Amino acid sequence: MIRGLLLSLLLLSPFVAVADTLRVATWTVELSRKGPGLLLRDILKGDDPQVLAAQAHIRALSPDILLLTGFDTDLDGHTLAAFAQALDYPHLFTRPGNSGRPTGRDLDKDGRPGEPEDAQSFGAFTGQGGVVLLSRLPVMEEEIRDFSELLWRDLPGANLPEGYFDEKDLDVLRLSSHAHWDIPVLWQGRPLHLLAYAAIAPVFDGPEDRNGRRNSDETRFWSLYLDGALEAGSPAAPFVILGDSNLDPKDGDGDRAQMQALLADPRLIDPLPAADHGADIANPGQIGDPRLDTADWSDPVPGNLRVDYVLPSVGLRVVDAGLAWGAGQGEIVFRHALVWVDLAAIP
Repeated sequence: MIRGLLLSLLLLSPFVAVADTLRVATWTVELSRKGPGLLLRDILKGDDPQVLAAQAHIRALSPDILLLTGFDTDLDGHTLAAFAQALDYPHLFTRPGNSGRPTGRDLDKDGRPGEPEDAQSFGAFTGQGGVVLLSRLPVMEEEIRDFSELLWRDLPGANLPEGYFDEKDLDVLRLSSHAHWDIPVLWQGRPLHLLAYAAIAPVFDGPEDRNGRRNSDETRFWSLYLDGALEAGSPAAPFVILGDSNLDPKDGDGDRAQMQALLADPRLIDPLPAADHGADIANPGQIGDPRLDTADWSDPVPGNLRVDYVLPSVGLRVVDAGLAWGAGQGEIVFRHALVWVDLAAIP
């Protein structure tokens, strides 16, 4: 197993203790480039408009815990460390994850193995569009659980496309298109478990629906984990599920019933983070509340969807929640909103 990266940065300003209210956020930032090291290059230049706009948006919202998805990672964490230099986060965590990781198999069955489509999930290099955590709370590194190597077929009740993958495919194909992590951070003297993930888009496949089925199982994983149905047992409360499910409960492609089931789980709170607009971004024919949409994609298909979530466990008290769309400058457009939830201190 690849060892994770945990960085404790020495900042120029003294570390300020987190207030009683904790802001937990996720953002599909889409800071990705076409080759390894290119995002690091752009960050180090110091003048990349997309990087600067992303950093400014994070500073404006100032979450205490921030999970970024769609962020290029590297084995030693240099890209994340460089990005965080302009921000106030003394604790960083990432692992390269599964996107772009070679499988040695022809997973799209086009007769040409070794293409980006044949990786664990689409990617030109390992860690492309990956997942990173920035935190003002200490990360309990020794207690982290990483489920990213779990084979898809080993998930209880795996919804594999019948007859599509052969046995050698299934010997290597992982459930996680990017990552599934249980990351405890220390808050008010006790662990708060961050159940973090980013799922594959339930499109770009064929009638076998391999991406749709995998997307559904990536979200169903959390229900199984909470049930204690996995060998690792269940997470200790309190916890927060956060990340990009690529799955709207009411609109768009994918197994919407699976997202509905997670949102209705009595062990979770859906804070319903909303933006202060709605009708002006609504897509004709959609039934979901447009104020809750977190992604602004091409109209009319797929249109705007709710795919990014921060879901605290019951027992935590939600003080406030919302969506923050990054305006950017000029041609810089962020297609996802930053989703944030403020939690009260644990009694």
